[in-house]
Amino acid sequence: METTSGNLASALKIEPGITAIIGSGGKSTLLKMLGLELMRGGGRVLLCTTTHMLPVAGVPWDGSSRRLDAAPWKPSASHVPGCTCEACAGLARGSICQAGVLDPEAGKLSAPAEPLNELAQRFDYVLAEADGSKRLPLKAHAAWEPVIPSGTANIVWIVGASGLGKPINEAVHRPELFCERCGCELTDIATPERVAQVLNAEMQALKLSTARVMLNQVNTLSDPAMADRFEATFGRPVIATSLK
Repeated sequence: METTSGNLASALKIEPGITAIIGSGGKSTLLKMLGLELMRGGGRVLLCTTTHMLPVAGVPWDGSSRRLDAAPWKPSASHVPGCTCEACAGLARGSICQAGVLDPEAGKLSAPAEPLNELAQRFDYVLAEADGSKRLPLKAHAAWEPVIPSGTANIVWIVGASGLGKPINEAVHRPELFCERCGCELTDIATPERVAQVLNAEMQALKLSTARVMLNQVNTLSDPAMADRFEATFGRPVIATSLK
């Protein structure tokens, strides 16, 4: 198992274009860390979602550092007079912003008004959080998930190791679907083998065999061997990490 504490883009083999981040147990953290890393490497980076997400703290959405509390950006309109973000005028290299339509009541962003494949023509990297997990470390995907944009170059599937060894009904988003896919009960334990079995089944059903799998939160494991058990049952290379 490959372990990384830095250089995420290299470990995940991120190529320019659209990257969809799916799964559970650290998507938002990975979105921000990967975006900042690519920015520091000179890339023009856009953070967004294809579903819903909280705005990424500390990342400008309008070319400035002000809070995300103004009207949402619309195509062909500047966020604010003098805005310099890519969606308005073109970012300088080594820059980052986020885009999306803000729901002021929920405080969450939905997908940008402009299609991601068009935004990708103006950015080096478009990083999109492409499903939800209710802040649980593990999940099973419903029929409408994940929402992966057309023309996506990279898919990163993240799994939260903090859910390993816990009851399925406590650690899994959509536990009923999880149990259907590995033949167990809601009160059974989310063993590394069961989690790997569900992941394999979903990868096959969704035709996402090229996704790169990251096991996050490995520092939470009471038994480090769980990570190796997960990779052994999964049968493909896994990147282990503990994002901060």
